[in-house]
Amino acid sequence: MKLKCAAEKDFTNIRNFYYSLIEIMEKTEFDPGWEKDIYPTQEFLITSIQNRDLYFIENDTQIQACMIVNHLYNKGYKEVKWSVDAEDPELLVIHALGVHPDHAGKGLAKEMVRNVIEMAREQKLKTIRLDVLEGNVPAEKAYSKMGFQYVTTLKLFYEDTGWTNFRVYEYII
Repeated sequence: MKLKCAAEKDFTNIRNFYYSLIEIMEKTEFDPGWEKDIYPTQEFLITSIQNRDLYFIENDTQIQACMIVNHLYNKGYKEVKWSVDAEDPELLVIHALGVHPDHAGKGLAKEMVRNVIEMAREQKLKTIRLDVLEGNVPAEKAYSKMGFQYVTTLKLFYEDTGWTNFRVYEYII
């Protein structure tokens, strides 16, 4: 299981991965609230690929998991009393981490996050931050098990969810 940085040639497969994930997850109890071409947008995926911020794990036949990792965050993050003060270049933010349900329970999310933690250490960053739609209990438990600390619940605006409560987490490097 190897994390790969996406290239432009991977765009169609990555977009189709998110489309499939959204279709399946919207019928489940823990729907992340994502919508096709609204979150993640095709533009966000393309820009993330061009910036070398999009990572994935695949097997021989399909993408199993994807995520975007960068220094960008929702402006609501400015309101949070974080455990660590960090300027934008001193932190990473995980976005759109998804594991296809056909591959759930194989430790893929854990492997992806472990790679982000290693990236942050290598770059001598201070922290990793993320938000989880309130009620997405599996994601909340998974991040907590990986060492992320719950910071607060915050009403954030995203195109796919509108104004909604999100639980924000931080991993201190």
